[in-house]
Amino acid sequence: MPGRLQNRVALITGAGSGIGLESSLLFAAEGAHVLLVDVNIAAAEKGAALIKERFPNVKAVAVKADVGKEEDIKNAVDLAVKEFGRLDVMFNNAGIMHPADDNATNTEEKIWDLTMTINLKGVWWGCKYAILAMRNNPTDESKGLHTGGSIINTASFVALMGAATPQLAYTASKGGVLAMTRELAMVHAREGIRFNSLCPGPLKTPLLMDFLNTPEKRDRRMIHLPMGRFGEAVELAKGALFLASDDSSYMTGTDFKVDGGLSSAYVTAIGEPVLPPPASLI
Repeated sequence: MPGRLQNRVALITGAGSGIGLESSLLFAAEGAHVLLVDVNIAAAEKGAALIKERFPNVKAVAVKADVGKEEDIKNAVDLAVKEFGRLDVMFNNAGIMHPADDNATNTEEKIWDLTMTINLKGVWWGCKYAILAMRNNPTDESKGLHTGGSIINTASFVALMGAATPQLAYTASKGGVLAMTRELAMVHAREGIRFNSLCPGPLKTPLLMDFLNTPEKRDRRMIHLPMGRFGEAVELAKGALFLASDDSSYMTGTDFKVDGGLSSAYVTAIGEPVLPPPASLI
């Protein structure tokens, strides 16, 4: 049975770890050829090697790129088209959560600027060059391939509600991602290019765990999680797969929340998780 992304081409930034790596593996399992983009080329190459080992019928290429540099993003998109002939899915996933990001009085301008460059401007560039590539996609009805495509931008639950642990630059950057995604969805809907934001809740990834580096910070987040646990990166990858595939063909401009119920909660009771992660995720 063909996979949900059979014969399609996906470019994933931040593909060396966390959501990006899990999405790369899952997209490949569903039949996509994948360009893994990361500033850490060794991590991206390791991910590409895993895909080649597990899914020999698809192609995987790793490339080093800094999403804070426009030329790097353009070159990555150009490489995807050169290697695979088209671009169907752009997952602008790379981002930072700087440990020095704090409140309005304590956050330094250089931290603000760095965060905005990577988390917001980098997503803009990713959208820009993906749009240009997707407009030129060749149509192949026999393989279910058309012009247009799906662009997914990683935002965050903090773009929808304030973060109790101050991270002002990060929160503002992710709010910008939501607003930009909605506007692009409206502008390009008639071209068949869909834009959706993926809004993760707190995940058990190095990015967040390095920021929540004290028991107090972790407890402050946990009190808002109805399930009583941090999410797993693969759970977000499954959300990204849905947005990348035709399963979400009538969705654009959406803030897709995968947050364990956090954005619906006020404050939950502290205790053992009622719903542990599925055994397949552990």
